[in-house]
Amino acid sequence: GAEPVEMPSGLVPFTGMQRAVSNNMVATLTTPVFRASRDIGMDKFNALYRSVKDKGISVSALLAKAVALAIEKHPIINSQYSDEGTVFVPDINIAMAVAIDGGLITPTLKYANERPVAELAENWKELVGKARSNSLAPDEYTSGTFTISNMGMFGVNQFDAILPAGQGGILAVAGTREVIEPDAQAVLGLRKTQKMTVTLTCDHRQIYGADAALWLKTLSDIMENKVESLLL
Repeated sequence: GAEPVEMPSGLVPFTGMQRAVSNNMVATLTTPVFRASRDIGMDKFNALYRSVKDKGISVSALLAKAVALAIEKHPIINSQYSDEGTVFVPDINIAMAVAIDGGLITPTLKYANERPVAELAENWKELVGKARSNSLAPDEYTSGTFTISNMGMFGVNQFDAILPAGQGGILAVAGTREVIEPDAQAVLGLRKTQKMTVTLTCDHRQIYGADAALWLKTLSDIMENKVESLLL
């Protein structure tokens, strides 16, 4: 028979980073949140990526740019709650979750709506390198105004993410999958297309369901019909 597998046993104390992640997760439990999901057609986005990846432009940079451009149209998604009311934040700083040895960290692409995607890609590569060598400056991982958590590369179909304390929204990005859908123009009336499910988690104290739905519609429109805007 097969050799018995030795399973780990006993307590492993948290590292400083793991303790910080744990505390951050607990800190969000008192925030009333809601979630909204949408399928986004990925054919044009994927074609755009294939055309620019040789220039060093990553999916992460393109996603950050798309999300930032959608936030420009719906600033409430970039807002923060306070006891006095809604705090609108003028800078769009996109944090993206990165799994690193022994934990999780969210390096941030600042002013992602204003910078060219090639610059974002270069900056992201640098930030991930710093994250893996544990050399990020605090401002490089604590300045996010909105977060993306992307598990698409792991083949996850759908998930939702926990809202970081002090932010209004976080977008969970799942994997791209092939689906068959009706198409009156196609042979046999069907066509193959690529779809990706995204799920937005929001602070319901200042962001409402209609805000989330409209923002997801704008993001979908950018990624399905206006991908060229990501290169401007």
